[in-house]
Amino acid sequence: MDTEIAQPLIQDLLRTRIQPRQRDAALYARAQAEGLTELQARILAGRLAGYRGEIGPLVSPSLRHLEHPERLADARRAAERLGQAVVEGEHIGILTDYDVDGITSHVVILRTLSELFGVPSHKLHSLIGHRINDGYGISLPLVERTLRLTPRPSLVITADCGSSDEPRIARLKEAGIEVIVTDHHALPIEGPPASAHATVNPTRDDCDYPDPTIAGCMVAWLVMSLTRSVLIEWGALAAATPKLSPWLSYVALGTVADCVSLGGSAANRAVVTHGLSLINRMEAACWRAMAVRLGADSVPFDAETLAFQMGPRINARSRLDDPYAALHFMLAADDAIAQQHLDVLDQDNQSRKAIEADMTEEARRLAMPQLSAGAPALVVYLEDGHAGVQGIVASRLVQAFGRPTLVLTRAAAPGMLTGSGRSIDGLHLRDALQRVHELAPEALPRFGGHRGAAGIGLPIEQLDCFRETLLVAVSEQLGSRELYPCVFTDGELETEQLSLATLDELERLAPYGREFDAPLFSGEFLVENLRVVGADGNHLMLELSRGGVAVRAIWFRALTPGEVPAFALGARLHCAYKLSRNRWKGRESLQLMVEHAEILAS
Repeated sequence: MDTEIAQPLIQDLLRTRIQPRQRDAALYARAQAEGLTELQARILAGRLAGYRGEIGPLVSPSLRHLEHPERLADARRAAERLGQAVVEGEHIGILTDYDVDGITSHVVILRTLSELFGVPSHKLHSLIGHRINDGYGISLPLVERTLRLTPRPSLVITADCGSSDEPRIARLKEAGIEVIVTDHHALPIEGPPASAHATVNPTRDDCDYPDPTIAGCMVAWLVMSLTRSVLIEWGALAAATPKLSPWLSYVALGTVADCVSLGGSAANRAVVTHGLSLINRMEAACWRAMAVRLGADSVPFDAETLAFQMGPRINARSRLDDPYAALHFMLAADDAIAQQHLDVLDQDNQSRKAIEADMTEEARRLAMPQLSAGAPALVVYLEDGHAGVQGIVASRLVQAFGRPTLVLTRAAAPGMLTGSGRSIDGLHLRDALQRVHELAPEALPRFGGHRGAAGIGLPIEQLDCFRETLLVAVSEQLGSRELYPCVFTDGELETEQLSLATLDELERLAPYGREFDAPLFSGEFLVENLRVVGADGNHLMLELSRGGVAVRAIWFRALTPGEVPAFALGARLHCAYKLSRNRWKGRESLQLMVEHAEILAS
């Protein structure tokens, strides 16, 4: 294609569209009939297409909607083996993923074993892989580390990993170590790992648990809860032994940070709602330390606080270094220790942001030829990139280009690449990778994940084959669908709805998160005032007006550092925005958070 012709076409292709969400008309009518306001019904109908279940458990989340853990396949078998290890004084290894879901799972298992079941600390072994040196899951380096332990554990329980790790589980079994897998990632086509003593995973085909979307930390919590019941049945624990309800604070954090569904899942919504109420009691040092760091106006925490403040800090540690500082932060016994560990997490998070910015810029440059060629998916290899930031960079490209994206870097093993992918609505990423594996197994020997995100490993010489086969797999799912970056909104608000009362009305539907996005509205405004803010000069503080009502607004990352705004006072903007509560010295006022804006002709 001629470059002069291609450039305008690409620019139009990359133009973000503000579009209304499709609404489920039947759900919209049913929600209003059951007493929700028009606006609340609009929010539900725009997020839960095809939902035919009860509305009550979604809008009034409650722990009574949690299903019994025995409905999880293998849960009883896992609980009895773990109970046996507790009773017989065995050494137990706790092997979890290094992200927030894995760290919170680790805390749930560790605190339950030590504080509720009385297992001495010297009989518990924390095994968390190093993202760069060890890789994801029950990696070979982690197996070797386990086998070097003295004394060696006779049982290992995993969380948030293990479903795709049969060869390493077999290695542990051969060495006399039994493995209980608790996980929530999709299983390989051959099913649960054959060498595991038990595999508790709600995505199993033979699993009766009604909600396969629960996070790894929730699976771990259910298994540990059932283990408590088993030990009480055996008479090994007193019936008065406390339940695991307080640990739902950690499960709430892991659930939100792992981006599992908060849409049609009554369980996830209940856990996050209850967990936030526990967090906001500020009884644990980690929550108090974070509240001090974020400022008094940050309390009470909501799901956004967990997703955008706590989650990134905990994840940053494992992205750049070993994850144990994150674990120590979550387990800190007093505020001073929690603050010390939080300092480390904060420093890592700042480093992560700098690395992410450089990698994103390079990734965008490398993606342009693929966009010019009309590729329905992007595969970007950053030769000098940091493996710990792949997923974030992939997310940035999905936002910018509206295409599923995989970002790859060099792996620790010579000649190998590792990568993370993020998807778009309408594409099941793990299914696409499964299809790649079927078409060209040598091009994708290792992969795992779910609908929205995945991780992969492949030989560097197979990169071109992988890219070509992925495009085939993605095209099979998406067909001829036109792809471009989109901001989907819930329509317009009346001028009188620009109020804190409307925000209260929307907050009654919280928590918001994956597959239940926070409400986003569209509307035209006049720019009454603007100024560039932020240390890097990349945010805009605005005063916008409509129909005689003026409201303050903030547009984060509106500019690249040093860029001059493309509009001035008096400009008319078509904005996609959220309603937010601005707290300052005990006072509250409405503030709009602009997500995207288009300049309208005068």
